Amino acid sequence: MGEISPFFKENDRATMTELPMDPLDFWQEIFPPHSFDPSALHRSFYPATLNDARQIKLPIRPIGDGHSALASLIINQASFTVQDVLAEQLAAKLSGFQPDIVIGLPTLGLTLASQVARKLGHSRYVPLGTSRKFWYEDALSVPLSSITTAQVKQLYVDPRMLPLVKGKRVALVDDVISSGSSIRQGVELLRKIEIEPVVIGCAMLQSERWKDELSGVADRICGVFSTPILSRSADNMWAA
Repeated sequence: MGEISPFFKENDRATMTELPMDPLDFWQEIFPPHSFDPSALHRSFYPATLNDARQIKLPIRPIGDGHSALASLIINQASFTVQDVLAEQLAAKLSGFQPDIVIGLPTLGLTLASQVARKLGHSRYVPLGTSRKFWYEDALSVPLSSITTAQVKQLYVDPRMLPLVKGKRVALVDDVISSGSSIRQGVELLRKIEIEPVVIGCAMLQSERWKDELSGVADRICGVFSTPILSRSADNMWAA
């Protein structure tokens, strides 16, 4: 048996139990390939596997009645190293679509979109927003909701940014695609200005719940990694 991760303690050479983690430890480090087994039982974190087989640890968040859970990514709390790797790997996937401009979805998608644009060699990106400036137009907005916030906001495109995106090959970027509602609303807003994104990118595809919501654009969606819905086991662990 190989070297045991410092985040585990060995019980009997056949089983390993996760040690408790400090919340500040999540999203801070990139681990070598095969550091953790995604198919094993998990107590506090799920090991997501990136495009190059390296891994990051994501906290497990129970949902609903507590019998199911999802792995969570809050990208603006991640280390710069993790952010840089996620942006680099997503940019590599988007580059094949030859986007002229990257458009970012608020709020956390803006952290990723700006870095992806730089990795693609762009000099700028276009952030969508939920804070209405006095020169914004209601006609250039749609309602925005997500599974992480109960409040419904308006999603706006700054009318002064229209010359940057009109007639261009657009990549729409968010941090996580989960239910698919934020991406659907972003696509709806772009269609209001007669733009159809050539590709949609994110760091994490969280389960497959988004596929029905985004069936019309699913073939244009790229993610750095995917995570499943987890189920609570009899011994209070989580299984993929």
